[in-house]
Parts: sequence; C-alpha cells; structure tokens
Amino acid sequence: MRHGTQHADVAAAELETALRGGPFHVALRAAITARGLPLQRVQHHLTRHGVKVGVTSLSYWQQGARRPQRAESLRAVRALEEILQLPDESLIRLLTTADEQTGADRPATRSYRSLVEASGALEKLLAELDSPLDGGLLVLGHHERVRIGARRELLSRDSQHIVRAHSDGIDRYVAVHHGDPGCAPEHMSVHALENCRTGRVLWHHETGVLVAELLFDTRLRTGDTFLFRYGVEDGTAGASSEYVRGFGLSGGQYALEVRFAEAALPVRCHRFSQHSAAAPRGGRRELALSGRHRSVHMVEQRVRSGIVGIGWEWE
Repeated sequence: MRHGTQHADVAAAELETALRGGPFHVALRAAITARGLPLQRVQHHLTRHGVKVGVTSLSYWQQGARRPQRAESLRAVRALEEILQLPDESLIRLLTTADEQTGADRPATRSYRSLVEASGALEKLLAELDSPLDGGLLVLGHHERVRIGARRELLSRDSQHIVRAHSDGIDRYVAVHHGDPGCAPEHMSVHALENCRTGRVLWHHETGVLVAELLFDTRLRTGDTFLFRYGVEDGTAGASSEYVRGFGLSGGQYALEVRFAEAALPVRCHRFSQHSAAAPRGGRRELALSGRHRSVHMVEQRVRSGIVGIGWEWE
C-alpha cells in the first residue's frame, strides 16, 4: 500500500514540475500517467466531449513526435485539461509558450516537421509504389550536397548512399524530397547518377512531397552492401533558409554540405539538431562560410533518431 502511495506521490510531483516548465508532450504524458488512464480510455472520454482524436495521434503527442496545431486538435487539448483534471489553459499555455520561444527557429521550410505533417500524402505515395519507408535497407553512410541558387532558392541536391540490405530481394531505394513552401514538385526532375536508374516518380503538389524509385538492376541478399548516387533538380520555390534531414533510426555517418551561388551569400550559418519534430532545437553551432568555395558543411559520425540540419540568414 505504501509503495502505491509513494508511486502516486512521485507521479503527482512529476506532473506538477512538467506543468510548470513543460514541454507540452512531457506534461501530457505525466498527466496521463498520474491519472492512470490508458490511451484508449482517454480517446473514449474525448469522444464523449465531441472531439475525435485517434489513439495514434495521442501517442505521438505524448512522445513529442507531433504537436496539436489544427483547430480540432486544440479543442482536444482543452478537453484533455478537463478529462485529466488539470488547471484551465495549463496545456494550451505550454503549446503557446513553445511557439513563442521557437517561432523563428522552428523548421518552417523544407523541414522534417512539415514532412511529418504531410505524412498522409507521403504514405499514399509510398503505397502507390508498394514500398515501406525504409525499403529493407540500412543506411551506413549518406553524403548530401545542396546547392542554393542566385535567387536564394534551393536549386538542387545530390545524395550518395552506402546501404546494407536487411532482407533478401531488395532491388531499389525510394528517395523522398520535400520542397520549400510554394514549390512545384511536378516541375522537379530526378537523375540517377551512379549505380542506379530512375523508375517511377510521383508527387503531391499541395505538400511539395516528391518520391522517386531508384532501381539497382540487381537483387541484394541479406547483408549485401550497395553504393549509389542520385540528384534532384528543384529551383521551383522562393528563398530558402535551411536544409534539414530526419532520421527514424540511429545509424551510420551523415555529411551535409550546402554551397551558395556567388551572388547569394548568407551573413550567418549554423548547424542544429532536434530530438523530435516537436522538440525545441538544440546543438546550435556557428559554421564558417568558406570564402573560396562558398560552402558550409557538418558531419555526424553516427546519426541518432531525430533531426539535424544547417540553417542560414540572409541580409
């Protein structure tokens, strides 16, 4: 009995701390834990309040993988305050505070967060290609080169991958490109550069998501490694201010290089990281722009699940 009381006291203390300092997902998880409600029961209570939210969305919210943003989602957050017996505006306040603190730094362009928000479109495109997101391949090394044009636009990128198959019969890789706001994926082009050829290319205009098959013309067995390279010609949106890459799993080395046109040089560049799409940014480090080569780069010796990227500021 005493153990149960102590556990409840610890949960209550953790909830009080989380409500005071956030972030939102930690406070939500602490509140659900303190009340002892499984997510299915939370969903049931929300339905009784006239709000429809899936168990998967609730799970993402408390993990920090997604943030409630739409009007219906914010209605759900206010209902959660009542269901979980929390003070009025306590969860909403944490959402608002996070927005104010990270407003300028949130990944608002061609970011992994916006890619997650467009996951419905991405899932449909992958389903059309009959491909899971990892495609049966583990990435051992990934080197990306991004070019920024004279109009400050994302002009192009090329990617070189070293992969290892974790199942038999793998004969392709599905590349995902997410353009900046206002882009036109139907006007982009994908080029197979080394050890592959371009297969089907699909896109979703509203979200700027493009997916492309890169065919190996060989079938890998479990444990086989393969090296290939491809490029995407973009140049269809306005000024770009960052390039980000998300990783669902920990893995191998990742290197990112951003090269700027001589007529469009930024005043400052930095690298950053995030534990998840909804988490605040950290790991900020200034990067010196090389004068002669007009480029900056970063290297992650072993990537972790989450997001890394390079951002820059224009005059």
